[in-house]
Amino acid sequence: MSTRASTSSPLNSGDPANLTDTATALIHHPYQPPGGFETVQPGVHKASTVLFENTTALKTRQWKDKSGYTYGLHGTPTTFTLEERLATLEGGLQTLLAPSGLAAIALVDMALLRAGDEVLIPDNAYGPGKDFARGELAHWGITHRVYDPQDPASLAAQINERTKLVWLEAAGSVTLEFPDLPGLLAVARAHPNIVTVLDNTWGAGLAFDAFRLGQTPDGEAFGVDVTIHALTKYPSGGGDVLMGAVVTRDPTLHHRLKMTHMRLGLGVGANDAELVLRGLPSLAVRYAAHDASTRQIAQWLTRQPEISQVLHPALPDSPGHAYFLQTCRAAGGLVSMVFEAHRHSSAQVEAFVDALKLFKIGYSWGGPLSLVMPYELQGMRQFGPLAGQKGTLVRLAVGLESVNDLIADLDQAFRVLRG
Repeated sequence: MSTRASTSSPLNSGDPANLTDTATALIHHPYQPPGGFETVQPGVHKASTVLFENTTALKTRQWKDKSGYTYGLHGTPTTFTLEERLATLEGGLQTLLAPSGLAAIALVDMALLRAGDEVLIPDNAYGPGKDFARGELAHWGITHRVYDPQDPASLAAQINERTKLVWLEAAGSVTLEFPDLPGLLAVARAHPNIVTVLDNTWGAGLAFDAFRLGQTPDGEAFGVDVTIHALTKYPSGGGDVLMGAVVTRDPTLHHRLKMTHMRLGLGVGANDAELVLRGLPSLAVRYAAHDASTRQIAQWLTRQPEISQVLHPALPDSPGHAYFLQTCRAAGGLVSMVFEAHRHSSAQVEAFVDALKLFKIGYSWGGPLSLVMPYELQGMRQFGPLAGQKGTLVRLAVGLESVNDLIADLDQAFRVLRG
C-alpha cells in the first residue's frame, strides 16, 4: 500500500520524497556518508550482490586481479584486505581464503592433481588431510603414498613419474617431529613437475620463512611453492572462527588454484574475516607468549617420572631438534607427552586427563584457553621411534593463562595418576 502520494515518476530524482512508496524510498535511498572515516580496524563489507554503475562496467570489471568487485564470492574489501595481510605474514604474494584449514588442503589437492597422478604425504601429516587422500582422491583415481619426513632419502625413494605433489608439515601433527625441510625440498626440486606444499599452521608464518628455507649455490633463495594455514588457530586466536588460507608466490600457480577455488564456490563470511583481521595485529605477541609458556612446561614435564618422552622441537631429545635449531625462530604452543602402555593403562591416562581443571578437553589450539587431547599410539606412525609403540600420547595446547597456574594444574593431575 502506498504511504505517500506523488504526481512525479517513481524514480524521478534521488529525493526520497519524490518516490511513491516508503519501501521503495528506503531501498533506493540516495544518501552516502562522507568519506574519511579512519578507524583502527578495517570496515566489514557484507555482500552477495555487487552493483555495477553501467553495462560497460559489468563487462569490463575484473575480480581475478583484485582490480574490482563483481560478486561477493569473488571478494570484498574485507576479504581482499585479509588476503593481502596474510600474504605478507606468510612471505607470499597471493592468498586465497577457504572455509577451514581442511578445505584449504582439499583445494590444493583438487586444483593440482588429476586422475592417474600420485601425491606423497609425510607420515606425521594432519590426519584429516590423509583421510581426504584415502577417500576422495582415491575415488577420483589419484593415488598417494606415505614417506618418512625425517629422512629425505625416504621421499626420494617414493618419487616416480606419476608424482605431482609433495606435502610437507613442520612440525609434525600431534607428534611434533621437526623435518629437514631444506633436505626434503632439495629432493623435490630435482623434479621440475612436482609442486611442494607446506602445512604451515604450526609455524603461523612466524616460526620460519616457508618461502625462503634454502639457498642455491649462486645465492638464490628457495622454499616451498605453496603454504596452507588453518587460520582457525593462531591468526584467529579466539577459538571461535573456522577459516583457512592458501598462499603462493607464483602467479601461474596461483591462477590454477584460484580457478578451482572459483568453480568450487569457496567463500568465507565477512564477520569471520573481520575476526581474523582483528586477531592479526596481536598475533606475534600472542605466539611469543604461547612459545615461552610451552617451553617452560615442556622442561617441567621432562622431570616427571611417569612420562617416557616429552615431544617438543626445542627439547634436545625431541625428533628433529637439530633441524628445528637450523630453521626456526620460535616453537608455538604445543607439547606432547608419551605414557608407555606397560606402565600406564589407557584408563589411567584418561583419569589424568579428566583430572585437569584448566586444560579443557577439546580439539584445535592457538586460543587463550589451554586444551588437552589424548591419542592412542598404536598405528599412529609408520616411521620413527613411535612406530609400533603402544601406549597413550597426550597433547597439550598451551593457552595464555599463567604458566604457574598451568603447571600447578598438571601437578595435581599427576598426583591423581600416581594415586
